[in-house]
Amino acid sequence: MSAKKKRKKSTNKIPNLSESILKILLLNPSNSFNYKQIGAKMGLDDPSSRNQIIKKLKELLGKQQIEEIDKGKYRIKKGNQYHTGKLDMTTRGQGYVVVEGLEDDVFVSNKNINKAFNGDEVEVYIYKRRKNSKLEGEITNILKRNKTEFVGVIDIQQKFAFVSTADGKMYTDIFVSKDKIGNAQQGDKVLVRMDEWPEKADSPFGTVIKVLGKPGEHNTEIHSILAQYGLPHDFAPEIEKFAENIDTKIHPEEVKKRRDMRKVLTFTIDPADAKDFDDALSFQVLENGNYEVGIHIADVSHYLQPNTILDDEAYERATSVYLVDRVVPMLPEVLSNFACSLRPNEEKFTFSAVFEINEKAQIKNEWFGRTVTLSDARFAYEEAQQIIETGKGEISAEFSLTGKTYHAKETIVDAVKTLNKLAKTMRRKRMQNGAISFDKVEVKFKLDEENNPTGVYFKESKEANHLIEEFMLLANKKVAEFIGKQTPKKTFVYRVHDEPNDEKLSALEGIIKRFGYKINTRDRKTTNASLNKLLVDVKGKKEQNLIDTLAIRTMSKAEYSTQNIGHYGLAFDYYSHFTSPIRRYPDVMVHRLLQIYLDGKPTQKEEVYEEKCRHSSDMEGLATSAERDSIKYMQVKYMVDHKDEQFLGVISGVTEWGIYVEIIENKCEGMVSLRELRDDHYTFDRDQYAVVGSKTKKVYQLGDEVFVKVKQADLVKKQLDFTLIGSREEVEK
Repeated sequence: MSAKKKRKKSTNKIPNLSESILKILLLNPSNSFNYKQIGAKMGLDDPSSRNQIIKKLKELLGKQQIEEIDKGKYRIKKGNQYHTGKLDMTTRGQGYVVVEGLEDDVFVSNKNINKAFNGDEVEVYIYKRRKNSKLEGEITNILKRNKTEFVGVIDIQQKFAFVSTADGKMYTDIFVSKDKIGNAQQGDKVLVRMDEWPEKADSPFGTVIKVLGKPGEHNTEIHSILAQYGLPHDFAPEIEKFAENIDTKIHPEEVKKRRDMRKVLTFTIDPADAKDFDDALSFQVLENGNYEVGIHIADVSHYLQPNTILDDEAYERATSVYLVDRVVPMLPEVLSNFACSLRPNEEKFTFSAVFEINEKAQIKNEWFGRTVTLSDARFAYEEAQQIIETGKGEISAEFSLTGKTYHAKETIVDAVKTLNKLAKTMRRKRMQNGAISFDKVEVKFKLDEENNPTGVYFKESKEANHLIEEFMLLANKKVAEFIGKQTPKKTFVYRVHDEPNDEKLSALEGIIKRFGYKINTRDRKTTNASLNKLLVDVKGKKEQNLIDTLAIRTMSKAEYSTQNIGHYGLAFDYYSHFTSPIRRYPDVMVHRLLQIYLDGKPTQKEEVYEEKCRHSSDMEGLATSAERDSIKYMQVKYMVDHKDEQFLGVISGVTEWGIYVEIIENKCEGMVSLRELRDDHYTFDRDQYAVVGSKTKKVYQLGDEVFVKVKQADLVKKQLDFTLIGSREEVEK
């Protein structure tokens, strides 16, 4: 009997042994293991198990899935199944690794994420479960963490605490020992740093590094948005002090080195609430009847010298961040709002692109270089628009123009009207060349003194906006051409934009068909022309914001690079960013490089500037996400006070868990959970972009108009939940 038992025990087969051994080796690709070490990791140390492990190791070695590094020591054999990429997590704990050069993203199941987080750079082992199936993978190594600091709410227990985040893509909370919670109190919103993730621990271990405040309070939530993306909200005292000690006087010896344009009519056109004016236009009529138009940009690089703590700080920030209730500037106020701001009646050092342009908006001559200017007037867009529409201006002063004296009231009106005429011609030519016109409606808020939203309004571009846009585009394009066409090739910072992905265009086609629109994707020109027609056709319609957003998402993301591939959306072969150095670090780099080459110096190191371009693109992405989150937060805050109201909305998204509805009058978006629809059991129909009732066959489809009420407005999660009242037809019967 005992012999029988013993025999039975010895034949106990370890289930999934190959998979278990490979997983141990996969997760430790740089280490080698013998059979005892593998057994220990699996919690097996009896002779039978060890014999099975030894046998299986020989079998895997024969299949060339592993290699023997030393006698009896094995490690995973790395072949072309290993790739490096970036992990994109879903809210369900699964993920996709985006690998450059692979057509499809690599799906990674929950159990194969192996402690990686969203955005991490990872090594992934790729396999196919079945022939013709999609690529699947297992993360074998975390090469670089996307972030190690997280925002969350702290739950303090007797001997320890946990910080849980509101980020749906963060699948774990963070364990914090009692001695590492600092001065945090129960329920505080905190910034926690992840220190380590021990092998056998369920959660990573961390330290609270900052208390942000109580959840739901305005400043807590705004500071949380900045902290979530690793963005600062103030300058260190030593940075402020350094900036304040910069000599910002206009010295005669510096003026002599520059082209003096102080006597040429010059003015700025900006938003009414702008505090920094980094661009101005000058205008004069030349004796040959052509126009001289100067695009004058604040000469930030004159004050922001390389290898200083201020330059290091500006580079780290890389961009200003525009939240709903505040601006987090790239440069301290002494520069951004004063020394470098082209305020009226103040002499300023500028970097300029000056063009001789004829009546057909053709460029006859160009000049680039450092200047000294004096802005004679400041317009808000609305004031410039009034001049365009009525031909009347309200400014009084005198200027010299082609040797004669004119009253500014007449001169500025003539200048604005002429510049607008030229801008319209330039815009028309751009569109004919295949540029795409994205004039997406911007959501803006009226705020009271406590930064509470009292109203929502929409900002649309008019002719005055397009006037400034066209001349800024002209300067950016011509500066890039001036350097880009030189031989031998010179290192430069370009703003590039790749062609849209065919799959995304196809998906857009499928969606807009629901609304009765179509696009022609035969070639680049027809694609762009039909996209422009689509954007015009939807203007003012209920589906405008939805289709504008979807069309923008179809486009590739613009970024900075030393490798020029042109700008698809603008239909430019050369394009750069020259016009906003107060708020964008790449523009500072462009100014510096342009001056180096104007001085006849050799090309600069490409790899240095490519790394700076990558950093600037990354920081721009974070700033955009923070700006979007602040709008979402303010929309939720606005809707808190409108819980009892009924709103008409458009179904803007459909998923297997709910219907997303965008309210027409204020663009606030929320979700109706399918579980909340009590009249039937609804299922998601992917092909129809709809949910369908199983008994009633009632359909709620993308683009349908429905009435909703606010069920819950969660300021912490920045999330709106709606109750569906019914379709427009049902409610208005």
